[in-house]
Amino acid sequence: MGENNNFEEQNKLPELKLDAKQAQGFLSFFKTLPHDPRAVRVFDRRDYYTVHAENATFIAKTYYHTTTALRQLGSGSNGLSSVSISKNMFETIARDLLLERTDHTLELYEGSGSNWKLVKSGTPGNLGSFEDVLFANNDMQDSPVVVALLLNFREKGCTVGLGYVDLTKRVIGLAEFLDDSHFTNVESALVALSCKECLLPMESGKSNDCRTLHDVLTKCGVMLTERKKNEFKTRDLVQDLGRLVKGPLEPVRDLVSGFEFAPGALGALLSYAELLADESSYGNYRIRKYNLDSYMRLDSAATRALNVLESKTDANKNFSLFGLMNRTCTAGMGKRLLHMWLKQPLLEVDAINSRLDLVQAFVDDTGLRQDLRQHLKRISDIERLMHIVEKGRAGLHHIVKLYQSIIRLPYIKGALERYDGQFSSLIKEKYLEFLEVWTDDNHLNKFIALVETAVDLDQLDNGEYMISPSYEAALGALKAEQESLEHQIHNLHKQTASDLDLPLDKGLKLDKGTQYGHVFRITKKEEPKIRKKLTTQFIVLETRKDGVKFTNTKLKKLGDQYQKIVENYKSHQKELVSRVVQITATFSEVFEKLSGLLSEMDVLLSFADLASSCPTPYTRPDITPSDVGDIILEGSRHPCVEAQDWVNFIPNDCKLVRGKSWFQIITGPNMGGKSTFIRQIGVNILMAQVGSFIPCDKATISVRDCIFARVGAGDCQMRGVSTFMQEMLETASILKGATDRSLIIIDELGRGTSTYDGFGLAWAICEHLVRELKAPTLFATHFHELTALAHQKADQEPHAKQIVGVANYHVSAHIDSSNHKLTMLYKVEPGACDQSFGIHVAEFANFPESVVALAREKAAELEDFSPAAIISDDAREEVGSKRKRECNMDDMSKGAARAHRFLKDFSDLPLDTMDLKQALLQIGKLKDDLEKDAVNCHWLQQFF
Repeated sequence: MGENNNFEEQNKLPELKLDAKQAQGFLSFFKTLPHDPRAVRVFDRRDYYTVHAENATFIAKTYYHTTTALRQLGSGSNGLSSVSISKNMFETIARDLLLERTDHTLELYEGSGSNWKLVKSGTPGNLGSFEDVLFANNDMQDSPVVVALLLNFREKGCTVGLGYVDLTKRVIGLAEFLDDSHFTNVESALVALSCKECLLPMESGKSNDCRTLHDVLTKCGVMLTERKKNEFKTRDLVQDLGRLVKGPLEPVRDLVSGFEFAPGALGALLSYAELLADESSYGNYRIRKYNLDSYMRLDSAATRALNVLESKTDANKNFSLFGLMNRTCTAGMGKRLLHMWLKQPLLEVDAINSRLDLVQAFVDDTGLRQDLRQHLKRISDIERLMHIVEKGRAGLHHIVKLYQSIIRLPYIKGALERYDGQFSSLIKEKYLEFLEVWTDDNHLNKFIALVETAVDLDQLDNGEYMISPSYEAALGALKAEQESLEHQIHNLHKQTASDLDLPLDKGLKLDKGTQYGHVFRITKKEEPKIRKKLTTQFIVLETRKDGVKFTNTKLKKLGDQYQKIVENYKSHQKELVSRVVQITATFSEVFEKLSGLLSEMDVLLSFADLASSCPTPYTRPDITPSDVGDIILEGSRHPCVEAQDWVNFIPNDCKLVRGKSWFQIITGPNMGGKSTFIRQIGVNILMAQVGSFIPCDKATISVRDCIFARVGAGDCQMRGVSTFMQEMLETASILKGATDRSLIIIDELGRGTSTYDGFGLAWAICEHLVRELKAPTLFATHFHELTALAHQKADQEPHAKQIVGVANYHVSAHIDSSNHKLTMLYKVEPGACDQSFGIHVAEFANFPESVVALAREKAAELEDFSPAAIISDDAREEVGSKRKRECNMDDMSKGAARAHRFLKDFSDLPLDTMDLKQALLQIGKLKDDLEKDAVNCHWLQQFF
């Protein structure tokens, strides 16, 4: 109950208290603000915050879940709806707006009356000065990136110039590439870069192409910010970059001159992020060319289908791959690197194996793994701390955190030196050689010495961060003077106590306050004893319940001197702190490399910890280049599903073999495990290319450059895109973007339209994937007729490319013949599924018996009625293939209606009252009539 009250207390609405004059002043100021539908403007009123107008309604509905929180400021038509926010609630709102959502910017104003000024502003891509609010008590999980795009449409497609800036890691990047009308390349770049905000030139919103691009941004959860066209300029860009980027100007000029459109995009970014206005940025950025082909490409549909990143709807942390794999120990750095790695899986076999070697070293040596993880738990977020230091916003406590991290390095080094397993040369090359250099007397030992001489480390236990008085003579002298005055004041206290004949401390107390400085205090009970002396020798300052405060000229003089020295000491301390911060900034390069090394070690240890601690251990995959080898996973499992408490996971094999089973059609009942199976293959391959062991008994993986996933309907109806349309758009991007080096996962295609259309599309798409793209594919479907693709003969169409490598698989289920009960076996087995289980699944869901019985009856009617049940095997392939079908839809529906009439007439015959001769005569007549009508109907002819 107490906790609940506490929560109520924290989020209680502070009272909006403004007198009429203040309110009037504020209203007139508020009217002058330009209209910006995206900005949430917060006003700091010292003890609480307020928001107004549309913002107030938005905050009340979104965070208080009621409009009763709204108050009116001013009256009548001038009134302004307002809502007040406590400090805690403000932090919650700021975190949600800037880190979770991507539809608002945040502005904070300070002031009073009609005089207010903007003191902080932030967007999801540029957190700006809100970083201290957002990450005061939380790790920074992801470093946001702002991207700018400049598009040039030509006949053959569109050239995209892309510039990006990562303000936390201080990286500037450029890329240029051709893209198709679905912006598949833009999408995979936005996903890989963790982009939160995208700048586009203003007039670009008119054409159809730009609408598609806006849809891509929405799909990827990226905020769109439109800027004037003239900001996308390249004038002075090289000079500007020269100021920001470390090192000489020539390489920067060479890099920029290799691009046509990307520099314009970068120009807009520099002015938007105001990088040149912040001198702490100068010489601290790195510039790089971003190459789309350096990593496996994932679009937003694939990251969702494979549950790569966390989502608010996850029931627990193991629902997502990030949540499951994140066992990092450092504060923040490891998490951010894992986030990045999951969106940028590797393509180079050697690079993947290098990560796997290190994971194996940590898996094999439990002692080493546990030691290193213990030490990494003591490492702060070096990357963020240095970011604060370089911005000049650091205090002594930031420096001490860096120091406390650095003094763990010898322990980390010691643990690594003790390792003598098969990968000891790799550990030496990856970690020890660097640590050796960075911890020598020219690098981090210098920093340790600086902190140990400059900071008073003894005071840390009291929670005080002070410069040590011995660090500088002037500070030492001030400290000595302060101590001498303290001594004199103490003696005066003793002397006065004996003069007044009062016991020291118990009778005569010495207080130090903000109002009067040093004063003597006695209780009211003692006062009458010394009243005479009090009035003649001392100055009484105040008489209250807790006693009488008084002073004399000596104490006042010493107190004033003491106060002055304390002020001097403080300001001198401040100067020295900023000097120490400046010196620390000179170590930025070493700290940057060190944070990279420690984060990488942290993530690989996290992989090793996951691999060894699962009930069924993970194994190391064998990796082959993308143009050779097959994809063979034996006993594979879905890592996130098997981690759920209620699951007893049944492993399955998957063998995608070139020329044999490179394209797999998987049929079987709903809930039988088709979706889980095809996703787990994608997840296993992704994990392997990130450098992790995978949940398999044995695995060989041919590297994939891209994973495409078309799984389940997205949530695009909100934007007026139907489920079927969404399905077609996602499939179109697969058909355009996939190659024989990709992996394609398709679940239930063609369900959002009529059965015939859907089947036709599914068949055509399958055939295109097999004949043209030749990409390994897992295609789960309800169209059992698709399984005929595996038996297609090339001779049916002499010029067609051969269909090879198609194999049928099914998820097995057992039906008890006595009671029709269905049991899922969750095993994937070779061969097509021999029946449909939809009605059994309806039984599972407790449909009323009458509904289930009617469904069985209808299904039986239709199955009897389907041409496939009647025609011979040779002809069946022809009908199944749908390409030799001579009858059109119209013909078929007329024929079907006539056939229904025949069946109805037949069932209406009173056979029980007729003799055999009569009955045969009637049936013969019905048959003859049907045969006559069949002359004009191809579809009916096949029955005769």
